[in-house]
Amino acid sequence: MDADPPQLDDHLEPFRVSVNQILTTVNKLEKQVTEVEQFYESTDNVQGNNSKGGSLAKEKGREKHITGTKKPLQDASHTEASSAKRMQELMRQFSTILRQITQHKWAWPFMDPVDVEGLGLHDYYEIIDKPMDFGTIKSKMEAKDGTGYNNVREIYADVRLIFKNAMKYNNEKNDVHVMAKTLLEKFEEKWLQLLPKVAEEEKRQLEEEAQAQLDIQLALETTYANKAKDISTELCEIDMHLKSLKEMVIQQCRKLSTQEKKMLMSALGKLSLENLYRALDIIAETNPMFQPSSTEDVVLDLDAQSDYTLWRLKAFVKDSLEEQVKVNAGAGINPNDNPDDKKNKKRRDSGDSSGKTNPKKKK
Repeated sequence: MDADPPQLDDHLEPFRVSVNQILTTVNKLEKQVTEVEQFYESTDNVQGNNSKGGSLAKEKGREKHITGTKKPLQDASHTEASSAKRMQELMRQFSTILRQITQHKWAWPFMDPVDVEGLGLHDYYEIIDKPMDFGTIKSKMEAKDGTGYNNVREIYADVRLIFKNAMKYNNEKNDVHVMAKTLLEKFEEKWLQLLPKVAEEEKRQLEEEAQAQLDIQLALETTYANKAKDISTELCEIDMHLKSLKEMVIQQCRKLSTQEKKMLMSALGKLSLENLYRALDIIAETNPMFQPSSTEDVVLDLDAQSDYTLWRLKAFVKDSLEEQVKVNAGAGINPNDNPDDKKNKKRRDSGDSSGKTNPKKKK
């Protein structure tokens, strides 16, 4: 009787290490593929929901993750800074209008918040939703904590609100109503002189914002296109690595002993019909000459198979039988009482490493 040769466990460690490395790389690539897919899926949504300033802020938050957008984001920041300076100049010009209005002899009722309690205006807050005065506007214009005005139109709206509130709360014959109406008309005249500059700046801001978004989008697309290319390259390298491992495995495979082949042939007969088909497919993968008939018994000569195929079969059969035991145990079936085994028992020659099986090959 042939002595059992040493097991391959000592030789498998390098392969296990290589396989684990490949699995780690594949997991990393899967995450990258998901990231690329999510980018292209969200591109249309991002373009459709570009709110002024909001998208730039969002991309700035992603700068540390997407290095390709660094320069476009820096350019966008410089553009925003220049835009802010121009807007500050418009606000400075607007402050000249404010000074002219507040220096008018009728401006005094609107310089400070309405003294609701002192004047006994008990219904004031029922009529006026948002009180406003020039003192509040001045404080907000001078604020340095980020709570101030961002553009000149916000100041314009608050100035109008001062006069609109006064006209709303006081009837037309009231002096405060008349004073507010007069000052509002003077204010609107002066505002119309500044308005073309404001409109021109707003148009310029929109164009610069659109260009910045386009530059960022193009940078992102370039980044993800390069990432997709890198993923493809790594996948090709993994494929080559797997082929190399396969060749190494083939070279390292020792020959199965006669006893091992007999045990393998016996184990093949215990496979379920589905697993038996899969076992035959394994043989056909590496042995083009093996073409099981769909109508006749399959003659399987293990001696004619390569060592690589036999080891694949051995591993497959071992795993399949273990799985069948679990399934049969759950169903209360005796794993040794295999119907397929009974059918094939007469066709197996326990004294030889060749035999016949009778699976009807699926087409």
